[in-house]
Amino acid sequence: MPPKKSYDSYDTESEGDSQSGKPCGTKRQKLDKNSEEYKKRRERNNVAVRKSREASRQKAKDTMEKVARLREENWALEQKVTILNKELGVLRDLFLTHATATAAVQAQHVTKVKKENGDDEISEDSCAKSDAASNDHLHFLVNNS
Repeated sequence: MPPKKSYDSYDTESEGDSQSGKPCGTKRQKLDKNSEEYKKRRERNNVAVRKSREASRQKAKDTMEKVARLREENWALEQKVTILNKELGVLRDLFLTHATATAAVQAQHVTKVKKENGDDEISEDSCAKSDAASNDHLHFLVNNS
C-alpha cells in the first residue's frame, strides 16, 4: 500500500501521481496553505471528521446498550424457563398421582360391582384386562410426560 500523501504534496504535484507516474483521473487544484479556500476546505473536513467520529461513538454506545438490554431479557427468559420447568414437574407428579389413584379406585369399583352382582368368583381374565388397561394407561402417562 503506498504511503499517504501529506497536504504539502498537493502544492508540488501536477496532474499525475508522483510515485507511479500515472494520471489520477482528476486534476487537483494547487492550494496555498494560507489561502481562504484551503482554510475553508480544512474546516469543512474537520467538521466532517468530528461528525463521523461522533456518529461512530454513538453507534458503538447504542450497540452496547442493546447488548446489555438483550442480556437482561435473556436472563429473565431463562428464569422463566426454569420456573415453568419446575411447575411442569409438579403438575406432572400431581397428574401421575391422580392417575394412579384413579386406576386403583376403578379396580376396586370393578371388584365391588362384580361381588354385588353375585359374581363371587372374579374371573382372572376380567382382572387381567382391567389391570392391563390400568398399566397401559399409566405406561402411556409416564412415557409421554
